[in-house]
Amino acid sequence: MNSIVKEPVWIPVGPVSEFSEEGGVCAQVDGTQVAVFRFSSRNEWFACENRCPHTGDMVLSRGMIGDSKGEPKVACPMHKKSFSLRTGECISGDEYSIKTYPIHIEDGMVYIGIEKP
Repeated sequence: MNSIVKEPVWIPVGPVSEFSEEGGVCAQVDGTQVAVFRFSSRNEWFACENRCPHTGDMVLSRGMIGDSKGEPKVACPMHKKSFSLRTGECISGDEYSIKTYPIHIEDGMVYIGIEKP
């Protein structure tokens, strides 16, 4: 069975200058709250759903970012559960996970990739 891989639709969410050097911001992307994280110290960007899967609260963009054994992560500010920003897996030992999104920077603008049906 052949599976077709769709290219995401790239949605601009703002200029790089609007994002803090080491932290997260919530952006409305195609009707969905997306947490966008800038790790200036690592020269990396990540995006994931803003919704905590544990409680459903829209808070992940306000979580603490860091790493766990080199894996970039965000810790929910409500319950401290940590999630990989690469895979979305909970790295706190729980079965929760979050959706991650592709992100890229072009000409000083931040873009989030959204899959369209």
